[in-house]
Amino acid sequence: MASRTIKARNLLACAWTLVLLCGTVRAQQQDPASYPDKPVHIVVPFPAGGTADALPRIVAERLRQRWNQPIIVENRAGAGGNIGAGAVAASAPDGYTLLASAPGPFAINDSLYKHLSYDPAAFEPITILAEVPNVLAVRKDFPAQNVEELVAYAKANPGKINYGSQGRGTTSHLTAEMFATMAGIKITHVAYKGSAPALIDLAAGVVDLAFDNIPFTLPLHKAGQIRILAVASTKRLEQLPEIPTLQEIGLKDFQSVTWFAMAAPGKTPAPIVERINEAVDAILRDPAVHAQFLVLGAKPIGGSPADMAKFVAAERKRWGEVIKSANITPEE
Repeated sequence: MASRTIKARNLLACAWTLVLLCGTVRAQQQDPASYPDKPVHIVVPFPAGGTADALPRIVAERLRQRWNQPIIVENRAGAGGNIGAGAVAASAPDGYTLLASAPGPFAINDSLYKHLSYDPAAFEPITILAEVPNVLAVRKDFPAQNVEELVAYAKANPGKINYGSQGRGTTSHLTAEMFATMAGIKITHVAYKGSAPALIDLAAGVVDLAFDNIPFTLPLHKAGQIRILAVASTKRLEQLPEIPTLQEIGLKDFQSVTWFAMAAPGKTPAPIVERINEAVDAILRDPAVHAQFLVLGAKPIGGSPADMAKFVAAERKRWGEVIKSANITPEE
């Protein structure tokens, strides 16, 4: 009786293995020309409403028109993007579940968290959707008119300057720590849950400075509620031609942009990845889409999967070094 039970279990296990293998083979053998022939899901590992959510929805609508298939954007937020990223990583590698995310799951979280349910390097890169410049802003009455004066003031008052961020491990947090290290100053971190509360407190004078995205900071700067002292991108911005870059004022190789990228689960067949890349890249070159992105303060990027892989590798190295040198952890 026992032997029959074991034999039955073995047969059941073999049957399940065959089912899984067949599913994998079908995913690998799908004719790229017929892709997609059913709905495609794009997972955004952050809440609805922000730039990380808005950009993929613009792309999704254009993909729907192009492919004549439903393109469903799902928000699976939590753990700095890890919940959504883990769900995509565990999905079938057939091109029907994609990840559209800010840098966290791609280039930050593997250095920040001790344990992840996925391997960020295993994702199949598709393309960089867009980038949004970051800027250094201070409260309107801060006793420094430029970055040089800010650094001098910080050195004379070590640890007394505080800065707000979107949260621990976010680009705004890591950028401020990179700035402090390169400038040789000590500043105190105040973590918020998103840009809005951090910038509200900056405008109210509760915190002294912050690194954040241009779409959120520019209106406050123009209204005289905060002051932008420098931009963190490599070139000056069209919106602020008079504001210097941090590289210009002596911080060599300083660069920080918030970017958004799209990827597929590991082992997704290359022809499927290429088909998605061709469609998304064409969408990003559309002047109408460019205009939609511009309203959000984002610059469309595009490029090949190889371009994305190279870019993400450089970003992972940059932020990994910042996290290590500043001993940053996900929790206070």
